[in-house]
Amino acid sequence: MKTFTASKSTALAAVSTVAGLAGAGMAFAGNGVPPTVELPELYVTSSHTAIVEPASTYGAPVSRLELNPQFDLQVRNLAEAQGDVSIRGGIFENTGFRVGAATLIDPQTGHYFSEIPIAPEMLEGPGLLVAADNAFGGFNSTVGTVDYAWTEIRDGGSAAVGFGDNSLNYQRLHQGRTFAAHGEDSWAAEMEISRSESAGTIENGDHNFVRYSGRLQRKSDAGQTDFFAGYQSKYLAWPELYAAPYGSNESDSVRTTLLMVNHAQAYGDDDRWEATAYFRRHHDHYLFNRFSDSLAFLHQTEVAGAAVTGAHRLSGRFAINYTAQLTADEIESSTLENNFTSRSYTKVAVLPEFLLYESGEESLTLRAGGSYDDTNRDPSKLSPIADLTYARGDDRYYLSMAQSTQVAGYTAIGGSTGGLFASNPDLDREVSRNLELGAVLSRGEWSLKAAAFAREDADLVDWTFSYDRTSARSARNVDIDTYGLELVASRRIGQWELLGSATLLDKDEDYGDASVDASFYALNFAETRLTGAVVWSPLERLQVRMDNEYRKQRENVLREGDDSAVFTHLGVYYSFPELQGLELNASVENLWQDDFQEIPGTPGRGRQTSVGARWSW
Repeated sequence: MKTFTASKSTALAAVSTVAGLAGAGMAFAGNGVPPTVELPELYVTSSHTAIVEPASTYGAPVSRLELNPQFDLQVRNLAEAQGDVSIRGGIFENTGFRVGAATLIDPQTGHYFSEIPIAPEMLEGPGLLVAADNAFGGFNSTVGTVDYAWTEIRDGGSAAVGFGDNSLNYQRLHQGRTFAAHGEDSWAAEMEISRSESAGTIENGDHNFVRYSGRLQRKSDAGQTDFFAGYQSKYLAWPELYAAPYGSNESDSVRTTLLMVNHAQAYGDDDRWEATAYFRRHHDHYLFNRFSDSLAFLHQTEVAGAAVTGAHRLSGRFAINYTAQLTADEIESSTLENNFTSRSYTKVAVLPEFLLYESGEESLTLRAGGSYDDTNRDPSKLSPIADLTYARGDDRYYLSMAQSTQVAGYTAIGGSTGGLFASNPDLDREVSRNLELGAVLSRGEWSLKAAAFAREDADLVDWTFSYDRTSARSARNVDIDTYGLELVASRRIGQWELLGSATLLDKDEDYGDASVDASFYALNFAETRLTGAVVWSPLERLQVRMDNEYRKQRENVLREGDDSAVFTHLGVYYSFPELQGLELNASVENLWQDDFQEIPGTPGRGRQTSVGARWSW
């Protein structure tokens, strides 16, 4: 929940703090002293996990989402290879990824939403937009949005190398440099190069990744402008990667280019605005059989978008929050058979904010407005947005009621009605209505966040399986009611920093079709999910970090093995006093080697261990 005083305008003020953490990789800073991570501040920095550098490859924006209580990352191969990000029991296509003011999309399929070739040091977050915040600030994402902001560039850099079992090796180089100020402005530049390869934790599960990213930044007292260019190339293989349950050894080669310009500006006492423009090209070459080109799927999507968001106070008790995004895309495909290969989107949202009561540290704030969504191929939709927030000191209690909508991707609506992936040209616009009651409490050494919600999804697009048609997974609309309870608590006790969470979900679904025997995504959710993050600093230069997750998944006829799982990721970090800036680390992912199928029918991952070194200057 964001109010006017705690909206994204605070990013300008928080950038310097978060940039320091991101540049250190949340391990050890260049001076050899462990950085202080105030766990009660996790709700501000969104650092809901102990480990931020993976054991299996170099870090990516999606890395911070794994075993994070705010997000459910359902992994194929490894998190940075192909991970579907869902929020509160939604599916991957209900989740948006916003950088600056603009949400990045891939019009073919939400499987590629998280392909963002930006170095983690360049981004603040991930933050989370849900309920009214997502209805207002999200774009073509009905349940939630992963929210990133640009950090301030700092002088310094690092070089990292790592090795592990399964023939893993990775290398990374990062450098930031500030230049002399010219008048009131200063300039800075940042670049990074990363690569990784491995034979994989199971047979035919190899990967080969490379990423190049760089930006130029202009900064003044009240504003920041970033010019970014990034490219990544990824080859990943995995048995039954997408087309379970057919026993195939599949592969996917993806290349992503991203160009972006972002400017954030503060003015007046609390006023601010931010504008973003971007171009994204994504190419994928998917093979049903990695050893043959006989069944290949080729797609290339291009997306151009521009967005603006801001807040302006008209008086001491009244403010206007606003956002707008225009996006156009097109696709070249070997599988789309109709003329549904381009689309333009428009979203405008206005959310007036009223300070109803204020006395000392107490305040009561009402936001009430709406959004307008339209495309050149679908009927438009008006949606109401409202929330009421009572604040007392650092504590907040809120009630939110909001509607959001989105349209289906091209694979779901624009392809063949047969074959491995059966599209449906009659899919309707998805409409989601959310009612939520929650609280956020902070008491210095501890914090607590609690939320209860009910969500009604009408015409949600899901992919389903039927025993009457075993040769295809089919796209279809479904009506689903979702009920959820979330609790996230953090505590600092001496050398220990602890964070725990519990999430309970239940769903009532209606496909209107008795032939549906299983759901790959909409009904692939954890009915019970518990997470625990631990940071232990027994010595000044030694840290042990651990993330844990237990989940009890809803039963699914396609899943082989158990419907429950326990995952643990562990990392140990040591900074040498004799060699300033040198850090050694040892990490393991999936410590208990749980082979739980996160996607029904797709084999689970194995255990990955690695050791590495980082030199920071």
